Amino acid sequence: MIVEDDYLVATQMADSLRDAGFEVAAVAASAEEAVAAAREEPIALAIVDVRLSGKRDGVECALELFTRYGIRCIFATAHGDPRVKARAEPAKPLGWIQKPYSMASLIANVRTTLNALE
Repeated sequence: MIVEDDYLVATQMADSLRDAGFEVAAVAASAEEAVAAAREEPIALAIVDVRLSGKRDGVECALELFTRYGIRCIFATAHGDPRVKARAEPAKPLGWIQKPYSMASLIANVRTTLNALE
């Protein structure tokens, strides 16, 4: 699942992941959409932007995905704020991708992470 509020970025991510052979179960623009999607679809991994539009940010989203459904995540962020990382720690993130990132590095990170989960 991709949780990203920038439509163009989310579309590019989804297209790149599909082209690389991954199934994208859902694309959500907010924490609420992500939680609703997780209720409906089996999700192996979520790529979550730290800053989301709406009432809740990506850290809150990842925490709920993990506590309710056991879904682990990779965070995408333009900021390496240690306070954000500390808040996110209870979600047991599988990695952090620094924005801006290339689609090749995203795919490599997802592939490595999913292989480690198996």
